[in-house]
Amino acid sequence: MKSVPSLHPARLRQMLGMWAVSFFVASGAGGATPSVDENELLKLGFKVLVATNQVQESWVKGLPPGEIRPMQRTGKKFFIYPDASKHQIYVGGPKEYEAYRQLHPENGQAGAQEAANRAYRLKQDSAMKSSTARDLSDPYLGVTWADLGW
Repeated sequence: MKSVPSLHPARLRQMLGMWAVSFFVASGAGGATPSVDENELLKLGFKVLVATNQVQESWVKGLPPGEIRPMQRTGKKFFIYPDASKHQIYVGGPKEYEAYRQLHPENGQAGAQEAANRAYRLKQDSAMKSSTARDLSDPYLGVTWADLGW
């Protein structure tokens, strides 16, 4: 049976120090989370849903704090903002979120990326439409008489 190697006190202090430094660096690496005023969300039409059981509370605590996140359920798009300290979330639809973005354009960095993604998808969509039109115009595209057995 192998014994667990004992750590020298200096080595143990060094490991604990490295762990503590990495913890503080990791916790501060994200910077300060932007604060969202809950009263403002309510004025814009967001609804409050309170977690009523342990599963819901753990889900709310698992959401990243300080940001409004998109979510889709049953084909409908929602935007949620968690408040883990009160065990609740603020839920709004696209209209409420657009009203929030108009009031806070500085938080629209994600909107710039979303616009770039939308432009890329439109470009791909137009390329696919032109390829489909080309393929439909020639029913024998890529097929030779040899492929047909002649």
